[in-house]
Amino acid sequence: MAEAVINGAKLWYDVSGTGEPILLHHGYTASRVNWAPVAETLKQHYQVIMMECRGTGASEHTAQGYTLKQYALDVIGLMDHLSIDSLTYAGHSMGGGIGFVLATEHASRLNRLVLMAPIPSGGTGPVDERRLADRVDALRRQDESFFMDGYRAGIQMPELDTEAWFADRTRHLLSLSEGHLTGGAETMSALRVSDQLESITLPTLMIAGSSDGLLPYNIADYRSLPNADLCVISRAGHETAVHAPKEVASAIHRFMQFGPAPKPRFP
Repeated sequence: MAEAVINGAKLWYDVSGTGEPILLHHGYTASRVNWAPVAETLKQHYQVIMMECRGTGASEHTAQGYTLKQYALDVIGLMDHLSIDSLTYAGHSMGGGIGFVLATEHASRLNRLVLMAPIPSGGTGPVDERRLADRVDALRRQDESFFMDGYRAGIQMPELDTEAWFADRTRHLLSLSEGHLTGGAETMSALRVSDQLESITLPTLMIAGSSDGLLPYNIADYRSLPNADLCVISRAGHETAVHAPKEVASAIHRFMQFGPAPKPRFP
């Protein structure tokens, strides 16, 4: 584990394993913990890089920079710090939104793109200002019960979405910066790259959970990507890597080895 000052922010990162590099990026209110079980498998074959974006986890709470474009620039900055010219980028949820930005604005730095339950290429819809204000207020008050109740209301896999897991997620969420909580919501809402998907020629893997509400959007984006493969994992929700780490690691390893399968023709 290490830290580096990237674009004016002290960011946490970790490098493990040897081989072709792959960077794993977490989602909006998540952290490296979400990718950890997958990283344990992948590092047997690859150089695995995990990072936490500004305003989350062990990374610095900066005064500004909470946009997908800046998060993408921070990925590029970390690559430069590690003297990596290009790599495979894998992003979950908001991290998938960062992947869309990287693929459309920094494609030369990517070898492949993995999108795991990414936010839609057309954005996440209008920000619910009242809900966001309530979350900001709860963050300021460090109200653990507010966020725990929210997680309990969204249980997808009862055998995996346990109280212990929710408590761990809540502790992490309470450590977020207010800038990331608000800026992250706003920048995900503002994402607009749907009309650019057909120009993304990078080999791409779309991983989706069969129980995730984003599944229809993930399939629609997959259909627009010209060089993409699709892996839908049964009995997995939005926390795909937590619900099915072995399946996710296997899908990524297969993709790294063989690339995307030929796309079927849709009616």
